[in-house]
Amino acid sequence: MEILDSYITSSPCEQNALNIFKNEWASRLPDQFAELAAGQIPLFEDGRIHWCVKSLGGIADQTILELGPLEAGHTYMLEKMGAASILSIEANTRAYLKCLIIKEILELKRAKFICGDFVKYLQNCSTKFDICLASGVLYHMTNPVELLSLISQVTNKVFIWTHYYDRDLLQANPHKIAKKFPSSISAEHNGFKHTLYRYEYLTALDDAGFCGGSQPFSNWMSRGDILACLKYLGFNEIEINFEQPDHPNGPSFSVLAIRN
Repeated sequence: MEILDSYITSSPCEQNALNIFKNEWASRLPDQFAELAAGQIPLFEDGRIHWCVKSLGGIADQTILELGPLEAGHTYMLEKMGAASILSIEANTRAYLKCLIIKEILELKRAKFICGDFVKYLQNCSTKFDICLASGVLYHMTNPVELLSLISQVTNKVFIWTHYYDRDLLQANPHKIAKKFPSSISAEHNGFKHTLYRYEYLTALDDAGFCGGSQPFSNWMSRGDILACLKYLGFNEIEINFEQPDHPNGPSFSVLAIRN
């Protein structure tokens, strides 16, 4: 590409900014921005976040740590629902820039996006947050129990949406994703014993819109191990919703875990 190809020669508009990542957007913008073309998934109007916030009794004036904001859909919802502040950490540089575009177009005022590895951030974090939002990130970790452990050090409330490993459900998946799991290992982190199932991204790494982890593979956990780990970390109040055993990308569920 020649340098002049990166210039816009039409009148300034919001669509020009979205078109920087044309055909890479996953999320559909809120209804009031329906004239703008982005993706198709309604992440700016996500029922999982509505359920989480309702179960918490609201989030007015609370501080939120958001891991992996992707395209700022959930960030937008959290701000609209009254959060005092949202600190969103994104390692994927293209996703980070998308978040900044959304912040400008939707005029987010109480959200701050920082670019980098949220595990590294948590390893050195002394700040406490009212809530941690970890939607769509656990199954992209190579050491998911480390992430859960680190989250437990900065908050007493965590919302998780994640895929999980279930051999029978994966074998029945018509998209044949079971072939992406070549092996499993027994693991232990901070005294918690569990099993990790290696997941290979394979050709997904060739997609410019790739939104997985920073390694060519990740490690999934079973549903039972995820819940057992949260209890091991002291989260004694657990709600589950949005069970989707037949999700095309692998079985998934939402968890709201609270430590009293």
